[in-house]
Amino acid sequence: MIADNLLHIKSSLSPHVTLVAVSKTKPVADLMQAYNAGQRIFGENKIQEMAEKWEQMPKDIQWHMIGHVQTNKVKYMAPFVSLVHGVDSLKLLAEINKQAKKNGRVIDCLLQMHIAEEETKFGMDEQELNMLLQSDEFKQMQNVRVTGLMGMATFTDDEEQIRKEFTYLATIFKHLGQQPETLNLKPRTLSMGMSGDYHIAIECGSNMVRIGSSIFGHRAP
Repeated sequence: MIADNLLHIKSSLSPHVTLVAVSKTKPVADLMQAYNAGQRIFGENKIQEMAEKWEQMPKDIQWHMIGHVQTNKVKYMAPFVSLVHGVDSLKLLAEINKQAKKNGRVIDCLLQMHIAEEETKFGMDEQELNMLLQSDEFKQMQNVRVTGLMGMATFTDDEEQIRKEFTYLATIFKHLGQQPETLNLKPRTLSMGMSGDYHIAIECGSNMVRIGSSIFGHRAP
């Protein structure tokens, strides 16, 4: 089932859209089914769980941290994480830079924007984004690379609202892409869209989608 689900979704995606298989709470056996079907990018929302799976699974996997990140946990993923989706503050980015330097790495990061009406969602607004990018502290960071933006739409059945929020994020991403590139700013990725709304996200310009339940089935409550 997992392999069939994965191949069905991949066949519907354009070549320019990257699929992150959201594997949080799923056992390694399930992930290996997806791996054996060709999937190499997995997304987790808890650093400890991601680290345990990284130790057990093949080393050609790219691990994406898609959940909210606590600064005191960054050190556990710094040796191996490929992309951090949810960077929502300069403080967090500074800690990732610090831990990446200790591991002799440059870690790619997406800055998380708050586009939903729900207050529970994390993320920056446009003013905070610009302040971060223009800060001297960011300009001096040599061990992180901001490669784009991430955002989550409101959890609703109202497709017009979802489309409006994704379009807004795509506009911010377009403006970001018009800034001069530097060693630590190379915006290529717009990560938006999950199992319930990824079709709309792609229509609005997303080139990275995070899909879990449509691949692995619904999680137990």
